[in-house]
Amino acid sequence: QVHLAESGGGLVQPGGSLRLSCAASGRALSDNAMGWFRQAPGKEREFVAAVSWSGATKLYTDSVRGRFIISREYAESTIYLQMNTLKQEDTAVYYCAARDYTHPHREAHAYNYWGQGTQVTVSS
Repeated sequence: QVHLAESGGGLVQPGGSLRLSCAASGRALSDNAMGWFRQAPGKEREFVAAVSWSGATKLYTDSVRGRFIISREYAESTIYLQMNTLKQEDTAVYYCAARDYTHPHREAHAYNYWGQGTQVTVSS
């Protein structure tokens, strides 16, 4: 079983930056692609970004491309989401996820493991 724990959320002004982290523990990650999703109040969970096991393939949803960067640190079994030029519409609970395949996916149902989420609020 893989356990995921997110951190780094908080309150930030529009135009600001945050860096989310997701640390994996339990069973060692092996050939797992990982991703970030978010869910705003009253909305469905949506895909944000994902990275392949090798790190060579990265996917982004259109609304964050050019502003957010996903990366992974293998030695620490951790992935990151660097969020820049934040907008009020980025406000949501952000979830980390991992899947038992090497390639990333945009659909939530394709992921096997989930963290508890971290709140990101963008407000002046």
